[in-house]
Amino acid sequence: MIRAIALDDEILALKIIENYAEKIENLSLEKTFNRQSDAQKYLNKFPVDLIFLDIEMPAKNGLDFYKDISQNTRVIFTTAFSEYAVDAFSINAVDYLLKPFSFERFKAAVEKIKLNQENHDVKHLSIRADYKLHKINFHDIQLIEGLDDYIQIHLKDSTKITARSSMKSILEKLSGKDFVRVHRSFIVPVRDIKTIVNKNIHISDFIIPIGETYKEEVMKILNK
Repeated sequence: MIRAIALDDEILALKIIENYAEKIENLSLEKTFNRQSDAQKYLNKFPVDLIFLDIEMPAKNGLDFYKDISQNTRVIFTTAFSEYAVDAFSINAVDYLLKPFSFERFKAAVEKIKLNQENHDVKHLSIRADYKLHKINFHDIQLIEGLDDYIQIHLKDSTKITARSSMKSILEKLSGKDFVRVHRSFIVPVRDIKTIVNKNIHISDFIIPIGETYKEEVMKILNK
């Protein structure tokens, strides 16, 4: 099941998304919001797989709003303006729907999410670095560290692979069952979260802080 929310300052636009979403199997539109502050409060408390997001809104541009979302949430932009398309896909938007869009176009965008979820059964990460395509088994990853516009993958054999990527982008390539973001700068394997000491996770020689935003999700894993 894809858990989704929608954010748009136009009530009519939200009604259309609600109507379309009801017709799609395995899509649950949990909430709709016409104020960014309300949507942000919801995202701070509940996991969401997908957000339908307008771009030109009174408080903050939708592109900037999405960049500030801490959890691993995919986005389908719904907007009346075509000029943001390049920027939208540069931050890995699933799709870009120009208003007014048909049900068929809406459904095709959601199908991309379903395909992506199926691909999460893959047990390896493919990433380009050092002019090569690396295929890394999930079990060989010790942790992933964010370094500005780059990520560094620490492997269990003590080697490192550095690639140009955002943390949000790399998390989308990983299995949600196997990896979790515990800090704005760290992603770790779920199986390696055994104990927490003073709000830190100990993995081999690494001491990884738990960010306040990610604390609730980490505690859910520990309590399973």
